Amino acid sequence: MTRPLLVNFARAPGATAAGDQRPVLLCLPQAGSGCGQFRCWQRLAGQAVTVIGVQLPGREERWLDPLAESVDEVTAAVAGGLPAVPVVVYGHSFGGLLGYEIARRLGLLGRPPRALVVAACGSPSRWVGAGRDLLNDEAEQARLLAANGVDSADLDADLRELAAETLRADALLSMTFRLSARPQVDCEIHAWGGDADGVVTASQVGEWRGYSSADVHVETFPGGHQFAFEHVDEIVPRLVRLCISGTPLKEGA
Repeated sequence: MTRPLLVNFARAPGATAAGDQRPVLLCLPQAGSGCGQFRCWQRLAGQAVTVIGVQLPGREERWLDPLAESVDEVTAAVAGGLPAVPVVVYGHSFGGLLGYEIARRLGLLGRPPRALVVAACGSPSRWVGAGRDLLNDEAEQARLLAANGVDSADLDADLRELAAETLRADALLSMTFRLSARPQVDCEIHAWGGDADGVVTASQVGEWRGYSSADVHVETFPGGHQFAFEHVDEIVPRLVRLCISGTPLKEGA
């Protein structure tokens, strides 16, 4: 990959956080999507944290860049580009798998994140080979795009193929994931699911128990696969609280 994967929403896209000692909220989007959807999270988070998105090649402003070849390549690039400050890793759906691997790599480097938050994401064991069926199944591609808020029926043929192509690229990337012999991360995990999610069930979210050497907290929110974006006014303050103190902001607090 020729360009950095990190997009610092407190500065210009592509800028690093060098010299900035604020905690970082690292955000990874769902399959087929770019990290631009997290830009507004910086405004909602205020000045207490730096929101950084992970922008994989093949989407948004990186549409023409060569695609990432493996999960290991992505996680090494992200972990190596993060500043030496407290980090909370937030991953949505496929972003949760990448976030898990980033958190695990940071732990191996001796600087585990403050917390890993996975939303609408099944446990790592469910991702092994899971992208294979998605590659050539147009109906499943349309279903997942719809769950991600994209109605392919409303797109013209070119845009529909563009959306499907990005989704297939992430499916291929997911197939390079290998479950480690030591799968636990060295930080707390917060596994969040939507009570009306038709893609990832509550029981699948609960399977994150056992993937941390610390505590795992499982919580259900109202909404579907995109519940976090439907409730950003609640989700972002919780993530900010995790960044600052390691304690999520509870409802009504």
